[in-house]
Amino acid sequence: VLEKFTRLKASLMPYLYQAAVQAHQFGTPTLRAMMLAFPGDPACETLDRQYMLGDSLLVAPVFREDGLVDYYLPPGRWTNFLTDEVVEGGSWRRERVDYLSIPLWAAGNSVIPVGAREDRPDYDYAEGVTLHVFSLGDGAKVDVTVPDTRGAVRAVFHCKRQGQTLQITREGAPGKWSVIIRGTKTAARDVEGNQVMLNYSPQRT
Repeated sequence: VLEKFTRLKASLMPYLYQAAVQAHQFGTPTLRAMMLAFPGDPACETLDRQYMLGDSLLVAPVFREDGLVDYYLPPGRWTNFLTDEVVEGGSWRRERVDYLSIPLWAAGNSVIPVGAREDRPDYDYAEGVTLHVFSLGDGAKVDVTVPDTRGAVRAVFHCKRQGQTLQITREGAPGKWSVIIRGTKTAARDVEGNQVMLNYSPQRT
């Protein structure tokens, strides 16, 4: 169990370290109360058993020995980061998980950078990074910053969906990178240039 989640954390370091940079620069905590992340949703006002990890990931810790967990997903489309299940939010969920799982959901219109290594937390986050795209709406634009281990900007990815086309442009240090549109089988592996265009289909093929 420890190995699984330590490796998951290491692979998410491009995302987590940028969240830490945001906390340093703007004071926005890396672990955010639901009412801070969704101030317009009255259902989030009293939630104290779940939180947002950075801008895009919702975590519902498991407090019961039998693995039963109740949590709330705000309105919008959510994708389970571990299983790829896609659901519409705006309601409570109850599920039972084992020791090797946890409710970990990515919000719609999110692009989460996942690192190429899972054996250590300090590495070149931009080299070999994979962008995981979650339910990007038509016309949506998302900018993703990948820092280096000092907190400086290492690379910036500009993501834009227009109709059935997803365009991603990279600025900053050159290097290999990949794209995965979660919930589909669309992927671009080992992109060596600064731009990629993909066919975007929101349904699994």
